[in-house]
Amino acid sequence: MTIETRTAFPPRPLHGVKAVYARQAGCPSSFALAVADFEPWVEGVEFETADTCTVPGWSAAEVAELHEAFGAGVREELAKLAEATKLAEATVPDHGTTVAVAVVLRSIKVHEVDTNPRAFHQAGRQAVRNALMEAYGPPPTPWPRLP
Repeated sequence: MTIETRTAFPPRPLHGVKAVYARQAGCPSSFALAVADFEPWVEGVEFETADTCTVPGWSAAEVAELHEAFGAGVREELAKLAEATKLAEATVPDHGTTVAVAVVLRSIKVHEVDTNPRAFHQAGRQAVRNALMEAYGPPPTPWPRLP
């Protein structure tokens, strides 16, 4: 008898998942703060930006670049989750997690000097990790540190 353990990520709506990437190791420094919602969706990853994600004093093109970097970080981290699921299925059939999520970027905060797309890319990766922790608890082994 086989026990079905397949689940979908996220198992329930996760609202207000906060991700902060702050690195001060001299110049240049990096800073990004983002709040996103993770909603169950059809299989795959859908990324949206809420209308509230504007930054006073920054052009629409600059803010769009930050949004795209955040979305790329989310997709990269979820791709790692999908790859880990394929490895789990290869060793234990009917085991793993299906990625079926809509991510809505609700708000961002920037630093006038230290914010850059790379920081938002890392914040996107961190948002996925925070959502996983909120949904399933801490991992059995720590994640590797972000660069």
